[in-house]
Amino acid sequence: MIATIGNPDILAERKKPWTALFCSQDCPGSVILPALDHICDLRDKGRIVVSGFHSPMERESFKLLLRGPQPIVLCPARAIGNMRLPTEWQKPLAANRLLILSPFEANRQRMTAALARERNGFVAALADEIFIVHASPDGSSFNFVRQMLDKGKKVYTIDAPANLALLKLGVQLLSKQVGPGAIPS
Repeated sequence: MIATIGNPDILAERKKPWTALFCSQDCPGSVILPALDHICDLRDKGRIVVSGFHSPMERESFKLLLRGPQPIVLCPARAIGNMRLPTEWQKPLAANRLLILSPFEANRQRMTAALARERNGFVAALADEIFIVHASPDGSSFNFVRQMLDKGKKVYTIDAPANLALLKLGVQLLSKQVGPGAIPS
């Protein structure tokens, strides 16, 4: 059973593709501004972004998404039954544009690496496409991207030297996937 806080009707909103957002904990500076620009573009076009919003880059993206009117889906890597909701989430929750989802049982109160991996799979399953800001070639995010490509998921990233390993893996460039002004409506 999936636990929810917020507006579950967001799950039925499929007029536009959903974008999953992922980024390694360590994110090179060369991709930050282009990634945040793309997040603003997604927000301004009313696209739903789904993520755990856990890494520093994901958290910054969440702050930008909160400024828009579009729905957002947040999936923490833990149960949400006793979760304290930050003040800045109250307004989007009251406006029915924030949905918090968790596939975890109530006894899973602490985030672990294993729960984060499971959550990432859950997030990817919800989304039509994946925007990977950056994944270190020796990290778990990189292996996750490989798995998603093997499953046939659309995955795209920023054109930067730091993402060369992702591009060699088969990840598409942002400009070829949904570049600024070309996001499918």
